Amino acid sequence: MAKAPTRRDVARLSSGLGAPDRNKLDQYLEAIRDIERRIQKAEEQNATMKMPVMERPSGIPEEFEDHAHLMMDLQVLAFQADMTRVVSFMMAREGSNRSYRSIGVTDGHHSCTHHMNDPEKIAKTQKINTHHVETFAYLIGKLKSTPDGEGSLLDHSQILYGSSISDGNAHTHHDLPILLVGGAAGQVKGGRHMRYPKETPLNNLLLSMMDYAGVRVEKLGDSTGEVKLLSGV
Repeated sequence: MAKAPTRRDVARLSSGLGAPDRNKLDQYLEAIRDIERRIQKAEEQNATMKMPVMERPSGIPEEFEDHAHLMMDLQVLAFQADMTRVVSFMMAREGSNRSYRSIGVTDGHHSCTHHMNDPEKIAKTQKINTHHVETFAYLIGKLKSTPDGEGSLLDHSQILYGSSISDGNAHTHHDLPILLVGGAAGQVKGGRHMRYPKETPLNNLLLSMMDYAGVRVEKLGDSTGEVKLLSGV
């Protein structure tokens, strides 16, 4: 809960706003209170469980999707308040062997990706990948539903989702399945599936994204130029 001085500050700010802005402020504050409640619930659940000897932060939800959603909600609030304009978030470290019991996968993720062409392990890997994308879609939905200027936070953002490995079984770094979501303030045309020549560096895409963000550099890592046809309505 907010402390008394904070409540007074909010009341003073609110009194000088018009109805639309007061409603926007109320929605923002309610989102903060919702996150506080969820963290408190996670802390209470942790307190009743046998904790490992190693130290870990308190308030981490036990379920993957609950933890990811909480982190994504914090990202949206940070964007909404313009506290930051850049976020890097990993669903899991690349060597993670987490299991996903909530979707019926009890084997470790990393073990499944080294499938040796076993159809059952491939199916489990696909199920985990689908779950990750569905979790990512939660963030996109939150950004889309959050007003920002004449559009939404999603309209004014560009979000890159993907992995640096296309086939975990062979550690293949070619033909990466990459999602680029958001309008970048009208600079990027969405709703397309695009393929680029083999050996096109991923840094070419990052170079293009930097350009759309107003950060213009000639080269990034092993980049060979910006990707073509990313914009163009």
